[in-house]
Amino acid sequence: MQHHVSLRHLNTFGLESFAQSFVEVESVEELTEILRNPELKNTPKFILGGGSNILLKQDIDALVIKISIGGIDKIKEDDNHIWLHVGAGEKWHDFVMYCVDNGYAGVENLSLIPGTVGAAPMQNIGAYGVEIKDVVESVETIFYDSKETRIFTNEECNFGYRESIFKHDLKGKCIITGVTFRLNKNPVYHVEYGDIQKTLQDAGVESLSIKAVSDAVIHIRKSKLPDPAEIGNAGSFFKNPEIPEEQFNKLKSDHPTLPGYPASPGFVKVPAGWLIEQTGWKGYRDGAVGVHARQALVLVNYGGGSGAEIKLLSQKIQKSVSEKFGINLSAEVNFI
Repeated sequence: MQHHVSLRHLNTFGLESFAQSFVEVESVEELTEILRNPELKNTPKFILGGGSNILLKQDIDALVIKISIGGIDKIKEDDNHIWLHVGAGEKWHDFVMYCVDNGYAGVENLSLIPGTVGAAPMQNIGAYGVEIKDVVESVETIFYDSKETRIFTNEECNFGYRESIFKHDLKGKCIITGVTFRLNKNPVYHVEYGDIQKTLQDAGVESLSIKAVSDAVIHIRKSKLPDPAEIGNAGSFFKNPEIPEEQFNKLKSDHPTLPGYPASPGFVKVPAGWLIEQTGWKGYRDGAVGVHARQALVLVNYGGGSGAEIKLLSQKIQKSVSEKFGINLSAEVNFI
């Protein structure tokens, strides 16, 4: 265990924040030992994964537990599917590449998303028509108070758009230690979203494969999104709002280029990036923080910025979008 540890290199925004105490665990047994330590019983605890979806606004007056539980193990398989149990500390993109290399389909559209496997079900990460809920069989957890383990089925996870039971009802009550995925041996391709189809055509792909789809997604993400290693960011800062069809149709009459995609019955999903761009924020910079020049959905730290500055910028963007379109943007990033 270490004390007064900088977390600047452990969050993708690159924000300076210090943990009162810090420990890294590489197994469920090590995590259980920490939780059962009587000397730490009353010590507040903060779980850290890949640090890719958090905005640190202050120092963390707690024991920060970095989850580095690894491992990818085959559980079972049949003619159509294969089940893999993956440690919560595995990097998400590394896991996706493992699946692509072995011909296991279902997560190729989620290539190059930052973060860890353990954080993925919490956010129900998604991209290009695929969400993690489509492939999760179950999620393994350990509870803070009882120190008992519990496995949640897909249905029990209450997955929604960037939502899950772990983000709400069970927030601060349990820690995700592993995820079991059911992947397909016979791919069902999703190439109708975004620029995937065009990217495949430009690359001269004549026969679809999960590697071709993954390569296309990686190409698109690299062309539109900044690398956190070069510019601090957490990817998409806001959720794409879902609005009633009646409201969408009215906005569409006033703004003919407004994009919209089918969502839950009676609702339309509107790209938050488009709304932000229309309010003039794309490429905006104020000192060390700003909005990325190629993707308005991404807020960035150019170096030396603070979480408070980024939060203030996000609030200004929310106000502009609300005033112009009557739509309230919700942050996808968690404020700490």
